[in-house]
Amino acid sequence: QVQLVESGGGLVQPGGSLRLSCAASGSIFSINSMGWYRQAPGKQRELVARITNDGSTNYADSVKGRFIISRDNAKNTAYLQLDSLKPEDTAVYYCKLNGRRRSWDPRLDYWGQGTQVTVSS
Repeated sequence: QVQLVESGGGLVQPGGSLRLSCAASGSIFSINSMGWYRQAPGKQRELVARITNDGSTNYADSVKGRFIISRDNAKNTAYLQLDSLKPEDTAVYYCKLNGRRRSWDPRLDYWGQGTQVTVSS
């Protein structure tokens, strides 16, 4: 099994910052990409940022210039630095890993349990 554990969420004032972490553990042969998604109440889950095995990144337009995704390959951990937070960033943030458990397995998506980010004064 592959387990993803997110941490770092919380309550922050507008303009504030948070740093989310996503640690992957378990049977992992290779990781193709790791990403952060978010889901606000009544809305669909959306991609926030994604980083591939070679370090390429892509971001949702709404967070470009404010959020930065990074990855520590040795620790199988992804991070999301959230700066200049806005009330509309309030959501549950989920980590997703795309990878193989064993060399002969297909690439699959694995999800964490989510961490709440609330931006409010």
